Amino acid sequence: MSAKKNTPTSLSESLEIIESQQEEIALLNQKYNNLLEQFKLSRQRQFGSKSESHVDQLQLFDEAEAHANDEPQNAELTETITYERKKPTRKPLPKDLPREQVIHDVDESEKHCDCGCEKQRIGEEVSEQLEVIPASVKVIQHIRPKYACNRCDAGVSIATMPALFLPKSIASPSLVAHIIVNKYQDHLPLYRQQQIWTRANVDIPRNTMCGWIMKAYEKCLPLKAFLIQDLLSSDYLQVDETTLQVMNEPGKKNTSKSYMWLYRSALPDKRINYFEYRHSREGIWPETLLADFKGYLQTDGYAGYDWAAEREDITRLGCMAHGRRPFAELVKLAKKTGKSHQAIAYIKKLYAIEKEAKVKKLSPEARYELRLEKAKPILDALFKWIEKSLKTAVPHSKLGKGLNYMHQREDELRNYLIDGRLEIDNNGAENKIRPFAIGRKNWLFSGNPRGADASSFFYTLISTAMDNGLNPFDYLNHLFNNITQCKTDEDYIRLLPHICKL
Repeated sequence: MSAKKNTPTSLSESLEIIESQQEEIALLNQKYNNLLEQFKLSRQRQFGSKSESHVDQLQLFDEAEAHANDEPQNAELTETITYERKKPTRKPLPKDLPREQVIHDVDESEKHCDCGCEKQRIGEEVSEQLEVIPASVKVIQHIRPKYACNRCDAGVSIATMPALFLPKSIASPSLVAHIIVNKYQDHLPLYRQQQIWTRANVDIPRNTMCGWIMKAYEKCLPLKAFLIQDLLSSDYLQVDETTLQVMNEPGKKNTSKSYMWLYRSALPDKRINYFEYRHSREGIWPETLLADFKGYLQTDGYAGYDWAAEREDITRLGCMAHGRRPFAELVKLAKKTGKSHQAIAYIKKLYAIEKEAKVKKLSPEARYELRLEKAKPILDALFKWIEKSLKTAVPHSKLGKGLNYMHQREDELRNYLIDGRLEIDNNGAENKIRPFAIGRKNWLFSGNPRGADASSFFYTLISTAMDNGLNPFDYLNHLFNNITQCKTDEDYIRLLPHICKL
């Protein structure tokens, strides 16, 4: 018995089948173009400009070219970028460094002129070189003389040992500060520090240094509550997060991701960078920490911060740098100008206004007025253009996603106009978390959750100290030398990195 064929029985059915097939083909073409676009972007991120010629040979989908004729190009939005190479200039050596003078004088015979007169010194030429003196190490001996009576059996007298930062240890406060700064500021893992000490004929095993760091963390732990208290008293915070690998987390594989969160007080009169380790990226962590916070909260578009929209006492700010990013990636790949170029041109004008305010050193009030005058009309035009462009953009393309991101977060991206103290983007937080990301490439992971907590704490102290003009080694050395003497809350508060005066 032969199988029945599924053939159309009428012209209308044939047309329906053709229409269905055409829709399916269009959908497949869209998916194909999206995959090609993602491949092209991936190659650009991996290889940069070196991959462009190769990608062009593959004749991949080009977003800008595809949309170049959608509408006439606005002459004001088309900008030619030129670069002028600056001649390198040597920065003078610090004046506070000690100087040792070496005089290179001419021979005595050259100090007499052929006319018979003696030449007079009319000046000098000075050239400087930086001399390196290897770090010197010394041993501090705590000597306590003993006293006893020769005639009776009275007790021996000996001075009380002063409170040491790490009792029963060879580590002084300066040594622990040196190790911590090397690891968290200069990204030098402990095993490399061990090798350096070995070359100096000093045996300090890696696990010993790790123990010192943990004990230092426990000694300084009372500072954390006061840091959080001062952080939440600010009315403008920026938040960001990045991945972290932590070993031996309960209920998690060692290959899974954990997160380091950064909460930054973005006001110039209260600079605090608070790092916090958490085992996940759930929004419950910032929501819990910021339960008592009131004011402006600036983040990227991650949904883990969407809880802030439900708080009447929080105004959420967007990040224009995140909004710009997808368009910037497309511009790098485009052969012709298109919608991504138009978006970049709008945003570039907004940043030019920010640069003007910075160059002129405008007060927050003056920057507020400047933005209302110049930035608001550009934002109005930008979001009107975005709304129009969304109607023709492919939804799942890089362009479509970039347009949709800015469209959905229009209010958040506009909110920086409310107050002249606010920033146009979240780059301040990203810049503070970047040293952690660099260090992560060197030490790779934290051995356990306790170690991750210690790392977050010392990143907090070092980053905050530097933002307040303190040398991180000098600050930690001062902190470790004085924290054993703290008895009251005021004693601890005086040692906070944004308050401490060395």
